[in-house]
Amino acid sequence: MKAPAGQQPAESAGRRAIWLSIAALAMTFMLPLAGLVMALFALMAGIKALPLLKGEGKPTGVVVGGITVSAIALALSTMASGMQLYLMDEYSAYQECMKGAGTVSSQGECFTQFREAAQRKLPADVLELLGAMQP
Repeated sequence: MKAPAGQQPAESAGRRAIWLSIAALAMTFMLPLAGLVMALFALMAGIKALPLLKGEGKPTGVVVGGITVSAIALALSTMASGMQLYLMDEYSAYQECMKGAGTVSSQGECFTQFREAAQRKLPADVLELLGAMQP
């Protein structure tokens, strides 16, 4: 039997939720603000798909996974976007420095200046956390 016009089958809504959440997670690492928006869409899609699947008696694991991944992407993108906004002036100075850097050593100097400026602005706890995350 075919779904009525204007309604999506529950299974495709579940697949859409997981794919949107995976895309949101990927976007979070490339463009955090875009990842934030995509994570919100993924979360809404998952929340809308969950009752559809439950109503048809279908498994909800894919949608629950999508909601979980989109919630993680939302948290990560919110933190990354906040960090970008907080360090906006330092990042702008870094970009200007990189425009004039013609050698690898001058580019390294630009990064060193950026790192020092960020260290002055960020609390020591955050720096320790970021240092622990580096390989």
